[in-house]
Amino acid sequence: MLSGTMRKMRSELGTGNRTDEVNYFLPLGKHDLPLNPIIGKKLKLEFLGNIICKNCGRKTGKSFSQGFCFPCMRRLARCDMCILKPETCHYHLGTCREPEWGEKNCFVPHFIYLSNTSGLKVGITRHTQIPTRWIDQGATQATIMFRVENRRQSGLVETAFKELIADKTNWRTMLKENQPDMDLLTRADELKARLQLDADQVPESLSEDSIDDHGGDITSIRYPVLEFPKTIRSHNFDKNPVVEGILMGIKGQYLMFDTGVINIRKFSSYEVRVSH
Repeated sequence: MLSGTMRKMRSELGTGNRTDEVNYFLPLGKHDLPLNPIIGKKLKLEFLGNIICKNCGRKTGKSFSQGFCFPCMRRLARCDMCILKPETCHYHLGTCREPEWGEKNCFVPHFIYLSNTSGLKVGITRHTQIPTRWIDQGATQATIMFRVENRRQSGLVETAFKELIADKTNWRTMLKENQPDMDLLTRADELKARLQLDADQVPESLSEDSIDDHGGDITSIRYPVLEFPKTIRSHNFDKNPVVEGILMGIKGQYLMFDTGVINIRKFSSYEVRVSH
């Protein structure tokens, strides 16, 4: 039995029996609970009633932006709307909430990628978050299309692609099954060609020199799942503090029980007791 403040699951790719299978760990305070060995066995998560802001460490009655108290959510750049919509970055206007944080996290190389989650989608991530970003979204395949100099540029390119392809994952579809493999490299080439033909979609502020074409490799990802749920029932600590059942699998940031699924990332900063 372990207890502590819960964080989103940590994942590792290529350390299991198969080189492309994900190993998952549940952070609880100072502990990392290996989850793969528990698949097929009974697991119980119990919310103890406390939510601890992952920035300032104070108790909060409600979690904002996946683990922050309200004052921190209002103050921190990592909770600003431009994190969800990078194309709206306002650092150049001098209004960034935390300029030093922005320089460290946003003014670094970013990738625009194509992935197979609930279907084909486009997305962006920092260079340091590959393949973690793909795993967190439940992608079974992914490939990089472009490399750009900063987060705002990645958002501008992604926005241009939104006219051609989805940029969101249907999490219910993603949890019910793995989508058939796709020829991502061919699809990426097709999308790049369409984007070039419709050049009006690319903002003038994004010069050709700032975009590096990047392609050629596909990352395949397998998830430890015994059985996918036929119907999706969601567990919610705010409505029921106890989640238990047979752990049937893990995909994305979801634990899949025979009694329903729970999004661990959603309940980051919740104090939880775990027994199995």
